[in-house]
Formats: sequence, structure tokens, C-alpha cells
Amino acid sequence: MKLSVVGLGKLGSPIVAVLASKGYDVVGIDTNAHFVEKINNHIAPVQEPHLQELLTAHKSRISATADWNKAVGESDITLVIVPTPSGADGAFRNDYVLSVMDEIGRVLAHKQGYHLVVVHSTTMPGSMGGPIRQRLEAASGRKVGPELGLCYNPEFIALGDVINGLLRPDFVLIGESDKKAGDLLESIYRKTVGPKANVARMNFVNAELTKISVNTYVTMKISFANALGEICDRLDGADVDVVADAIGRDTRIGKKYLKPAVGYGGPCFPRDTIAFGRMAHLAGGTADLALATDTINRRQVVRLTEMVGDMISTEGTVAVLGLSYKPNTPVIEESQGVMLAKALDEAGFAVVAHDPLAGGPAAAVLGESTRVLPTTREALAHADVAVIITPWSEYAEISPAWMPDGRTRFIIDCWRQLDPALFADSSCRIVRLGHQETIAAAVKRLAAE
Repeated sequence: MKLSVVGLGKLGSPIVAVLASKGYDVVGIDTNAHFVEKINNHIAPVQEPHLQELLTAHKSRISATADWNKAVGESDITLVIVPTPSGADGAFRNDYVLSVMDEIGRVLAHKQGYHLVVVHSTTMPGSMGGPIRQRLEAASGRKVGPELGLCYNPEFIALGDVINGLLRPDFVLIGESDKKAGDLLESIYRKTVGPKANVARMNFVNAELTKISVNTYVTMKISFANALGEICDRLDGADVDVVADAIGRDTRIGKKYLKPAVGYGGPCFPRDTIAFGRMAHLAGGTADLALATDTINRRQVVRLTEMVGDMISTEGTVAVLGLSYKPNTPVIEESQGVMLAKALDEAGFAVVAHDPLAGGPAAAVLGESTRVLPTTREALAHADVAVIITPWSEYAEISPAWMPDGRTRFIIDCWRQLDPALFADSSCRIVRLGHQETIAAAVKRLAAE
């Protein structure tokens, strides 16, 4: 069985590599000639842990092309991973997916035998069974059924951990046109993930709603944790880690994503939450929880900006440590670090920043208002206040020895990576979010000076 994958970007390239590692012959197709060239030269076109090693190890089963006839015509299943950008109203747009349906259908109109089309891109409820199906049928001259299968199969994976997420998903979501299509796709997952893969199969609209519901529920949990952290910032004796640990012991809640820190970001969580609210509105209902989740998330940058303002005047310099939306990726989409740098600049502070991978992309967005420096030490040397906003492992290694000048400075440790006791004899003080005593001590110390 041969598979074709449309889209060789952040998710498409890892999917190609993982499928090849499980014994499938895979051909990728993309309008980006650079991506096609990279794949054909067995070079990872995007930064993702373990991607390069898989491309190298399984290169005999991997190829790429810009020729739709070759990719679709010579494969049995076509997987589609193209953008579905958010419109002005928050709903996802299907333009790219519909364009791909035209191309696939054009080839299938002249191809014999059964072909399965699988859409991985996140779509609004009603899209798969409506315009996407209609466009594929019109372009191919076939009806979805005995000779043409259609499935919806969105991924629940995080950039920086895509390979692991593909190989070890919590569950596999399949929206199917019919049993034949669902059976074929499930068989691929049984081979890729393992025979015990947790697979949920349903119709299109239920699957589409499930996708945005899962991410909305997770963001609600994150925002609840951050709201709890805000309370602990202001409550004498409160320790957010103690409270969150206790809450997470309840099996109805669990500890995953119950980590009070900064707001969520990235290409999925923010927009899926907004899309859930939009879907509720279109269906004639309400989504107050989703709207409140988004409001709390947007407040986190304001919270940190105000905290910095309580510590230093606008004559001071702030170092933002972390510009990617999460560790192990250069992606800055909806990054809290980038948003904080902008907010601090607008508030009048001088801003410097650092990130192990995202410095270049962030510098292009931030412009001259923020100096993106090559090392953590250099950023700290300039800072009166530093904010660890992305929990890169190297920030956990910060020590007083990195700041030998004896100048008073504060590090707002959003993820509680650092041990304040190690800094007790230095001029640097650690301020932990959700720990009222460290925030109060920092403000008290400043007042005394």
C-alpha cells in the first residue's frame, strides 16, 4: 500500500517520516519547491526532534514531488495536512482544503479503483460532510462510497513533540464517510501506533466538534490554573503548587495541564477555543466558558507587565527569557513571550530577550523595539528584571554565578524552575508566580532601597 501526503510542513513532514518508519511507501506533495527538494534529499524541512533521524533511516521509502498525478495517481490513500486559517469571525476557513480537493479529484477522475482521502486539517463542524465532500465529489466525478472514501482525522499533538505524539497518541479520532473508509484508516493506525491503539470512530460532525472541544477543555483547565495562581499571588501564605498538587490528586480532575504559569499559545489552543465559541454562536447557543477562558488567557501578559511595573521604573531594562510558544520549537505563533515583549515596550521599558531556537523569527516580528541576544547570560547582564516565560531546560540552570556584578535584579520564575534558596546570598532574588511571599518580599525590598 502506498500513501501520499499533501503538505510537507510542521505536521506533514513528521507524518511522512513516521509512516515510512512503519513500512509504508510514502510520497509527499507540496507547492513549496524548497520543501520538496529537502525531502528528496532526505533533509528535514522543519525543526522537529527526531524528524531528521527518521528521514535518514527510512529514506528508501520516502519521496516528494509537485506532480499531483504522480503523488495521487500512484497511491492508494491521500492524507491532507494544509492550513485552515481563522477568519475574522474566528471560524476556520476551508479555502486551502477545497483547493486540494479540486486537485485530488482531478486525478481521481482518471484513476481506477478505490481511493481514500483523509483530512487532518482542523475544520468547523459541518465542513467535512458539506463543502469538502461536495468539492471532492464534483472534481472526481465520483460519489463518496464504494469507490471513494473520505475521513476526518485531526491530530492532537504539540510542536516540539510531534514524532512522539504521532507514535503514542492518547487516542485516535476518526470521522468517517462509511465503515469501509474507517476500517482502512484504522488499520493504518493499528500498524503505526500498535494493535491496542485507542480509536474513536464517529460521523463527520461529531468528530469535528470533538476536535475543538478537546482543545477548548484543555485551555479551560490551563486558564483555571492561572486564575488560581493569580489568587495565590495576593493571598498571605498561599502556595499555588501545593494547592494545584492537591487538586490534581482528584481523579475527576488529574494533574495534566494543571500547572499555573503563563497563558497558552501556539497554532491550535487559542484559535480552537475561539472557534468553539463561534460554533456555539452559529448553532444558536452560548459558550460562556470558552469566552471566559480566552479572557483569562489574554490577561496573563497584563498580569506580568503590572508585576514588572511594581518592581522597577520604566527606566529599567526587562529581559524576556523565552520567545517560542513552548520549548523545543522555534514557532512563535500566539507566543506569550513575544506578546510580553511588545507589552513591556509599549509600557515604556527597555526590553531585551533570548530564546534557544526562536530568536530569529521573534526578532523579525519585534523589530528594533526589542534586542534579541544570543545567550541567556547576556540577556541577564542587561536586566533589572528577567521573566522566564518559556520553560526551556537551560533556564533551569541559571545561577548567581551568571550575574557576578552584584547589581540588584529580580527573576520572575513563571514555571518555578529555580530554587530561591540558591540565590539567598546573592543580589538576585527569585519571584515565583503563585507564591505571595516571594512577590511581597520583592516589593518590600525595593521599597527599602
